[in-house]
Amino acid sequence: MRNRLIAFALLFTGISVAQYQSALPGYEYKFPHDYFNHPDYQMEWWYYTGNLRATDGHRFGFELTFFRQAVARDQKNDSPWSVQDLYFAHLALSDLDGQKFYHQERINRAGPGIAGVSQADGMVWNGNWQSRWQNGAQHLQAIGEDFTLDLTLVSSKPPVIHGENGVSQKSEGRGHASHYFSLTRLLTKGEIDLHGEKFTGDGTSWMDHEFFTESLGNDEVGWDWISLQFNDNTELMLYRLRRKDGSADPYSSGTYVDAQGHSTHLALQDFTMRPTGSTWHSSESGATYPISWHVTVPSLGIDVQLAAPLASQELATGNKRSPSYWEGAITIAGKRGTALLNGVGYLEMTGYAGRLIMDH
Repeated sequence: MRNRLIAFALLFTGISVAQYQSALPGYEYKFPHDYFNHPDYQMEWWYYTGNLRATDGHRFGFELTFFRQAVARDQKNDSPWSVQDLYFAHLALSDLDGQKFYHQERINRAGPGIAGVSQADGMVWNGNWQSRWQNGAQHLQAIGEDFTLDLTLVSSKPPVIHGENGVSQKSEGRGHASHYFSLTRLLTKGEIDLHGEKFTGDGTSWMDHEFFTESLGNDEVGWDWISLQFNDNTELMLYRLRRKDGSADPYSSGTYVDAQGHSTHLALQDFTMRPTGSTWHSSESGATYPISWHVTVPSLGIDVQLAAPLASQELATGNKRSPSYWEGAITIAGKRGTALLNGVGYLEMTGYAGRLIMDH
């Protein structure tokens, strides 16, 4: 489940959702079609995060995200400048050893090829930021103000579908859900150019794709989400939906993926996910984020501690209508039963700098 720029929906609270489909049980996923556009749903995103190590040992985290927000469905207006959808994107680099965080965002209409999604071309793009599917791999390219990414990602596992019966339920009620799948272990290699210094290396990435029309309930203020890639070739995704009173919504859930790529749905009672005391305060947004966590999945013997090697990984927007959120690279240390368990992952925390509203 991801913010993921979900706050930009605030800009369009007057749009009727009646012309769009709700995410309902029974959806049948079809690949490669579902990697691409779903215009019958009002909001959709493609979300890449990853941890990389350069050949000289330098560590980085990265984020490249693409969002489509439907504005109207006017079939009579075929002008390339007609605003049927708005396309947002976020780009971020965590220089973990240099202890610096870089990020920027952009918004475009489709226009004559400015931004969009094309299954025929195997692309999702926004300006010169793009993801391209080609020859069994995904190629990420992005030119930012301070850095560039040029990465090749190859999935070692099939897509993992989250939730139950084709939907990831986010709160009580019909349609308060999304269709949500991930590629949980993308073997990644390529180049980062940071202020003219080139770093070549490799690592692992994670890709989320989610599409829906309605999602959060009125009592939910935000969420805490983690994707964990363990050193034994297994993965874990968990999200904790936070209510106004601080409690976890019962629809909080997750997914465990074994070494062969088989997935297991986890309900709230199957795991614990708790802050352990370390926090970071943002001078830009005024938010205070918990940046160390304890996670357990008793049925799987998983007991791990999560830590952020770089505390300041907030994507600060400076805009009250689209609140800031924290998303960054984390490290994992703990055990599975008596065996040591470690790895890398990503942590996202929303709603600490202002409630994210999804409903129209």
